[in-house]
Amino acid sequence: MPAPIDAADTIVAAATPPGRGGVAIVRIAGPATGTLALGLLGQLPQPRHATPAVFRAHDGAALDAGLALFFPGPASYTGDDILELQGHGGPVLVEALIARAVDLGARRARPGEFTQRAYLNGKLDLAQAEAVADLIEAGSLAAARAALRSLQGEFSARVQALDTALAGLRAHIEATIDFPTEEIDFLGEAALGRQLQEVAAQCSALQAAAQQGRVLTEGLTVVIAGAPNAGKSTLLNRLAGHEAAIVSDLPGTTRDLLRERVQIEGVPLLLLDTAGLRESGDAIESEGMRRARTAMSTADRVLFLIDAQADPCAQSFAAERARLPAAVPVTLLYNKIDLLARELGGATPPPGASATLAISARDGTGLDALRRHLLEAAGYAPGEGGTLSARSRHLEALRTVGAHLAAADRQRREAGAGELVAEELRAAQRALGDITGQHSTEELLELIFSTFCIGK
Repeated sequence: MPAPIDAADTIVAAATPPGRGGVAIVRIAGPATGTLALGLLGQLPQPRHATPAVFRAHDGAALDAGLALFFPGPASYTGDDILELQGHGGPVLVEALIARAVDLGARRARPGEFTQRAYLNGKLDLAQAEAVADLIEAGSLAAARAALRSLQGEFSARVQALDTALAGLRAHIEATIDFPTEEIDFLGEAALGRQLQEVAAQCSALQAAAQQGRVLTEGLTVVIAGAPNAGKSTLLNRLAGHEAAIVSDLPGTTRDLLRERVQIEGVPLLLLDTAGLRESGDAIESEGMRRARTAMSTADRVLFLIDAQADPCAQSFAAERARLPAAVPVTLLYNKIDLLARELGGATPPPGASATLAISARDGTGLDALRRHLLEAAGYAPGEGGTLSARSRHLEALRTVGAHLAAADRQRREAGAGELVAEELRAAQRALGDITGQHSTEELLELIFSTFCIGK
């Protein structure tokens, strides 16, 4: 495990992607930034002014020429003194500047260390810091806008508003415990129940917004499964918009996982085409089916294809149902409806499936409905304003808050014990604080910031 962040260190890294380009930026931050500026530039640039400068080696020879910008702390991104050197975008020049900074006393930054310092110095909370990475990694304009809203503090403000509501309710309940003779005891009245319901509704609304953002940020993993020749590879190609998989009438053509990334209304989807599920003595095909089942166990949803012409009673699904992961929702797709003599009626999902749809992967019939179904199943409403960038850990924290609120209401109704209600609200506040980093451990911080790019 890397050593903890040391605020006494001065760090350096490239803030632009590796490779060649018109301009490259090297960023330096920490208490010795001024000293490094003198060694590199011969002067400390005027704060917040782009200053033409020559970047010099230890012997005074020019390494590069460009612009230098100095941002004195605490009014900087990290809260430290920061120097940015904008030079020519060649890898050799960038490495020479970084090596020169290291010679002068800096050390190379770890992934996300600049943003981690911003968090530790109180410039950002943890949700905003994560939104920085989400903004950089955004795969669609909708995801970028959601990340920007969270970076600007909208998500944190709603978390804080919920925390304030919880704190107010806790304070009133605890007052009734500490001062039982005063005329403020309303534990047995409907007022407490109403207030708990209002806070729970506030939590649910925030959870819905976070779910929207989680889908935009992390996307969905969807596994396409079914018997051989059900049309899995054809469906993958249709959704991907190109010939990603080989399509053949021969059973067992697909023997390994095929992965394709697509977008639906800005939501990223990872589609996995899998080997056909059937009894087989072929070792390679059996390994392909093992990998298919492993992929299904970690997916967000399984699309199980049925050949509507050859298997109208979905016997292939019934045969496989016991081996499907119980925690992963399954949508039955009756494929090849273009070959049916009559229109397929709306079937009730059989046990083990959450929904059924009729499609033709070959001519595209029903695929718009399938796309809408995937978005609805993910809890995402296209075009809905106010979506906030969020991650799975944020949703887990909000689910925990909701569970404690439900437990608090249960304690109120069944036991009428103010101490137990207050304890549930205290636990809810603690779970909520995990989102913005009030109770974060070093292990959690290391896990989060290790996913950032170096230089950010």
